Amino acid sequence: MIRATIKLMLDGKPMANGKYAVYLRILKDRKQKKISLGLYCNVEHFVNESFTKHHPSYQTENEVLLNLKARALKIIREFKLNQTDFTLEDFEEAFRGTKKQDEIYVIGFFNEIIDEMTRSGRISNGKAYQSTRDSIIKFSGKKIKFKEMTTTFLEKYEVFLRENGNQNGGIVFKMKELKALFNKARKRGLIPKEPYPFENYQISKLKSNISKRALTIEEFKKIRDVDLSDYPHLVEAHNYFMFSVYARGMNFKDMMHLKWSDIQNNRIHYTRAKTKGKFNLEIIDNAQEIINYYRGQKRPTNYVFPILLHENLTPMQIHYRKQKVLRAYNLRLKEIAKLVGVETRLTSYVARHSFATILKMSGTPIEKISEMMGHADVSITMSYLKEFSNEDLDSENRKFMDL
Repeated sequence: MIRATIKLMLDGKPMANGKYAVYLRILKDRKQKKISLGLYCNVEHFVNESFTKHHPSYQTENEVLLNLKARALKIIREFKLNQTDFTLEDFEEAFRGTKKQDEIYVIGFFNEIIDEMTRSGRISNGKAYQSTRDSIIKFSGKKIKFKEMTTTFLEKYEVFLRENGNQNGGIVFKMKELKALFNKARKRGLIPKEPYPFENYQISKLKSNISKRALTIEEFKKIRDVDLSDYPHLVEAHNYFMFSVYARGMNFKDMMHLKWSDIQNNRIHYTRAKTKGKFNLEIIDNAQEIINYYRGQKRPTNYVFPILLHENLTPMQIHYRKQKVLRAYNLRLKEIAKLVGVETRLTSYVARHSFATILKMSGTPIEKISEMMGHADVSITMSYLKEFSNEDLDSENRKFMDL
């Protein structure tokens, strides 16, 4: 009689970011096999084979887990009905829906990952993969296999991207998404560890030629002090921009999710959506004025800013709301820039760059700026900083004459 058990578990060791991988364990004939599911969480957010309510998008991801476990149990039941004994490798092959490693299609796995991300509420990540997938289809069609994705393939893909108007920044974005997909396939055992095309194709050689976006101190003061008495439709955008700067460059997505419960004892406590880094920062007077403005509105939601207007929105509804508000926000920032005579292309992200650059111009050590922004490496902070002018550098160099 065939006996096998299935259980959803956390890996015993955390990853570099502190998260734990969720895997499906099959136990048969006193042997076990762990199958990675591409889901991750904090150790305290996984109890009795499911995510707790403290895990982001826990309802959606629990549904994913139930479906995966149901698929596993169905496979075992079919083996039993057919009276077919099976190995753990046979089970994984059936669970993955794969045959041989050299038969795995890139686009099919793209679709699988996009579907997983969409169902788990990671809409933006899913769309990033989708953009790269569509580009690969235009380049090589839908039948490309992982075994055909060689270093030469990547080099020709880069040429294709350049011929179609992509600059270094866009090429880096697509190559990183493609590399991430390749690594997921390797981690799940769908393809062999070797050969690895990204070992010889170095993405780091593609230096971004995007100019660094930040306001000078004088430009920042113009934006800060603008009189919007005759332009009430620009007040919201101005508030968002200024709060972002005053809150150590908090990005739009984190502002969107900021709740009143995150504000305690004149400090803001929040976890950055992108990096999962935890922040604990003082509310300076300028930021407090903006908070008081929205507290006075007494809206019936727990959110500080009027971006998400209702509770319990689905991940897709949150994504579309974010895109709609962000689009209007950036358009109005352009109006503000024109109003005060600032030529820098003003966007929501300029606030984060400006926070770093203005502190640097004011003499704050880069190491401190890096920690304030939650960067894992100072080199990341450097990519945010606007270059000093030659005059600024010359002035600093003259200090040697005073030694």
